[in-house]
Amino acid sequence: MSDLKLFEEKAVRSVWNEQEDKWYFSIVDVVEVLTESHNPQVYWRVLKKRLLAEGNQTVTNCNGLKMMAPDGKMRMTDVANTEQLLRLIQSIPSPKAEPFKQWLAQIGAERIAEIENPELAQARISTSQN
Repeated sequence: MSDLKLFEEKAVRSVWNEQEDKWYFSIVDVVEVLTESHNPQVYWRVLKKRLLAEGNQTVTNCNGLKMMAPDGKMRMTDVANTEQLLRLIQSIPSPKAEPFKQWLAQIGAERIAEIENPELAQARISTSQN
């Protein structure tokens, strides 16, 4: 299930993986939110190289998924689950890091509530389609 999450009015593309019971988030979107970079793809590319050179395994474990790009086409983008994302956030100097971590925790809490009460998930889906 693909979804757009908003953090401070900025979209973060996400996908819920039913088999793994995990959210995956577009790393480029998170980089853009945290850094306010005009070119988050380049920022991520440079950060990824630096982390790989340091031997950071988080980058190695990030996967690519097709997600809807701003141009309306499905394109491959690097994604990370919540745990991987929290590790990556530590490598990005940003005053928004702590509020973003709290936002991730809220998304996790909402998903747990939806699992316990499927009517909440139906209500969210209905709201997002309107």
